[in-house]
Amino acid sequence: MQGTVTIGLAQLEMCSEPSKNLDRAVKMIGEAKQLGADIVCLPELFTSTYFAQYPNPNGVKKEGVPIERIPGNTEHRLSECARMNRVIVVGGSIYERDGTGCFNTCLTFDQEGRTLGKYRKVHIPQDDNFYEQHYFTPGDLGFKVYETNKGRIGTLICYDQWFPEAARVNALMGAEMVFYPTAIGSVRGVSQVEGDWQQAWENVMRGHAIANGMVVAAVNRAGNEDQMDFWGGSFVIDAFGKTLVRAGTKEQVITAVIDLDHGKNVREGWRFFHNRRPDQYGKIAEGR
Repeated sequence: MQGTVTIGLAQLEMCSEPSKNLDRAVKMIGEAKQLGADIVCLPELFTSTYFAQYPNPNGVKKEGVPIERIPGNTEHRLSECARMNRVIVVGGSIYERDGTGCFNTCLTFDQEGRTLGKYRKVHIPQDDNFYEQHYFTPGDLGFKVYETNKGRIGTLICYDQWFPEAARVNALMGAEMVFYPTAIGSVRGVSQVEGDWQQAWENVMRGHAIANGMVVAAVNRAGNEDQMDFWGGSFVIDAFGKTLVRAGTKEQVITAVIDLDHGKNVREGWRFFHNRRPDQYGKIAEGR
């Protein structure tokens, strides 16, 4: 599938009531469709405030944290929303529990509302105000790329964005565009001694786009939640690193028209894949 596709990103501010967050997400998917979107993506853990800023070393269930089964309410609502709007939905992520653990899980739906699959976040951060290893088991389903009538879609989640291996595997699986539902911002009282965090966040994904000849879209949350100031800044970058659209700091829907033929031309013209040397990359797969 080649040609132009319109991507919509729903940058949300979350409240403490999961049902209101889900209602707002569904409404914003409809708004993106009205703006011409063929594919709409939601932020990471969009049904709740960012609970992982609080340590939870004993793994107890915390009040207001929506832990879900699949199938479940959020899957049903997003499926219906995709079907009613005739739009592909990359469903941000939810806190999923099954018999093997608790996962940060992204569901993707086609225009008929069918579930294309689920991706469980592979890389789990553990840092001050990002205590996700207290809540989530590392993903066990591998990486996921879905064939749709609007192109081949890969899904990764937030902290995965810092790992070039994840983006490269998605590209090798055929992804023409990769979506990163994200929850990232500044932490009050913590200095950005390394440099500008937001700039690094966007730049690392710009590198993924260029190195893999694919579109990269990141949709962040916005607003202030206790010690976290989520900076918004959701964006779409084309296959040669140009930022096509970037959101501001508040809740909003943004769209961008992408050209899948451009990505194909970048891959063929720069021949990064043709000239790979997998026989020399063994170090990458070694354990810590």
